[in-house]
Amino acid sequence: MAAIDTPTGILLGEFTPGTPEWDAARAGLCITATEIAAVMGVSPWSDPFVLWHKKSGLRVPPFVMTPQVEWGNRLEPSVGAKFIENHPDLGLAPTGTFRHQDRPWQRATPDLLGETLVEIKTSPVSHGWDNGVPLHYYCQTQWQMDTLGLDSCYVAVLISGHDYREYLVEYDADDAATMRAAAETFLDDVRHGRRPPIENTEAAYDTIRLQPDRYDEIDVEVPATIAARYEICRDTKVAAEAEYTAAKSLLLDALGNGRNAVHLGRRIAYRTAREDGTTIALQPAR
Repeated sequence: MAAIDTPTGILLGEFTPGTPEWDAARAGLCITATEIAAVMGVSPWSDPFVLWHKKSGLRVPPFVMTPQVEWGNRLEPSVGAKFIENHPDLGLAPTGTFRHQDRPWQRATPDLLGETLVEIKTSPVSHGWDNGVPLHYYCQTQWQMDTLGLDSCYVAVLISGHDYREYLVEYDADDAATMRAAAETFLDDVRHGRRPPIENTEAAYDTIRLQPDRYDEIDVEVPATIAARYEICRDTKVAAEAEYTAAKSLLLDALGNGRNAVHLGRRIAYRTAREDGTTIALQPAR
């Protein structure tokens, strides 16, 4: 790994991902480049509610190594090697974890660093990449640049295992300032125990499930607004599921022996089948 000087970044160390040292460099009252999207409420994997619990030392759902994550990790070195092959003059190499020289709580761990900054990604689909870098990755690149004092960052991505692309993201001082302010407010909320609102995500629900440390056989009176919302949503969900089942039956019946259900040239669903032709499932179009 390369210990490369940056205008405002101070190298904390070169840590292997997943080791106790790596976790320690990212723990506590700091915000990393991978966490800033959660602070801003635009992360597909986390949200302010879940991150607040993590930073407060409370229980959060454990990290799950999915096949998508595993193969993304396996492929990232190859994607990085492709970028270096395309840009041999940039002196790029893996590096370590940095903090900002004036803001110790602002952390960044670039994938590649040299004459420029490079973030490496993989994606199973092109959705979200056709008009540039997805918003959560844009936040990550801005945080990296703001931490290190750099003006640009390349994003190298491999989509669907064969579609290699490169994007250039320029530093935006206004966006970076907005993120810094949000991060400072978030960390202040952690210090003072001000919990963010509960998000409408499975991650938030799973986080709440983990908080009780015992099981008491007691009745708890809940507010009318919470009780009403739960009962209305429960009944609506049951009715919606029944209606969806009926809609699937009608569509599958109309599809007959076909594979793709199309309306005005647009595929809306497709049928998966066994060797004898019987249906396994009706899947919504992606």
